[in-house]
Amino acid sequence: MDLDKKITYVTRPIVPSINDFIPLVEELFASGQLTNKGKNHELLEIKLKALLKASNCLLFNNGTSALLCALKAFDFPIGSEIITTPWTFAATPHCISWNGFSPVFCDIEKNTFCIDSSKIENMITKRTRAILGVHVYGFPCNVIEIERIAKKYNLKVIYDAAHAFTTEINGKGIGTYGDISMFSFHATKLFNTLEGGALTYNDGSLQKKVNNLRNFGICSEESVEDVGINGKMNELQAIVGLLNLKLIDEEKRKRKILKEFYDKSFSNVKGIRIPKMPQNTSHSYQYYTIIVEDEFPCSRDKIYDNLKNKNIFARKYFFPMCADYECYKDLPSSRPENLPVANDIKDRILCLPFYGDLDVTTANRIIKIIEKLKNE
Repeated sequence: MDLDKKITYVTRPIVPSINDFIPLVEELFASGQLTNKGKNHELLEIKLKALLKASNCLLFNNGTSALLCALKAFDFPIGSEIITTPWTFAATPHCISWNGFSPVFCDIEKNTFCIDSSKIENMITKRTRAILGVHVYGFPCNVIEIERIAKKYNLKVIYDAAHAFTTEINGKGIGTYGDISMFSFHATKLFNTLEGGALTYNDGSLQKKVNNLRNFGICSEESVEDVGINGKMNELQAIVGLLNLKLIDEEKRKRKILKEFYDKSFSNVKGIRIPKMPQNTSHSYQYYTIIVEDEFPCSRDKIYDNLKNKNIFARKYFFPMCADYECYKDLPSSRPENLPVANDIKDRILCLPFYGDLDVTTANRIIKIIEKLKNE
């Protein structure tokens, strides 16, 4: 096979065996309950609650619906400011805006790419109601410092943990920090339900509110208390999730081996920096990122283009960053002088193909293409 014709994407979803899937679908169709919290949905919630070490867990049809409801659950007044990061997927600031709030972008840390907790306090105004941090690529935010700031100013803490499935700090699930956390189960994620998401939280008093919000605000057959949405996960999604849970450990094992192979290969490539996970923190193995420093003889974009020309599709993730979007670029917090680290990183970072079934030949080929550029 001509290797240049083989297409390699940045990720590939895990999928269950069709032989395991079909009997469960046949049983589902016979039951007649395809959605509205069927038995598969309820079982998946229980299993995820245990796996994520969460006090409470509610499933959603996607992560965006989950984050919309997380923000809605606290009843912030329209026009409230939510301090967040420009270094995230579009859904994060969009969920803030759709709720009628204003995203305020805070710069990021150089090593973890998460919101820079040392800069949050100076951004707080009388309209600030919450901090929305993102555990980018599975690297955790400085949860201890963010909690300190939140308590000092009576703010809520919401985390976007879309990249941080099974990430733990000192054995504590990442979804147990802050007031509420969102997980995404999109097909591109380590764990997927095709589409899907969840919210985890410690305060049991949120249960009724969030549950109502994901179901049109309906709290009983004859009572609608909140302005909710249809955020429920259906039974087909839940079946895929239950089957994929059985594959997670093996997928993480394979990704760990691939990461170690990449790490070792890049260790002697001057100008390529590999971000390091903080101590006492487990890895989600969601993405494999490299930083192209000034010492490397060519730009990140040239590496990206050379790989693409060989049908290897890495990802400039996140480029453009949220503060550069047409809908946010005119915000005061989006000014380049307010986001020096993020503006530097956006031209340096590259996510390489990273999934359990990526073969050694292709991984080695990716490394050789980058190493060759070092000598040009």
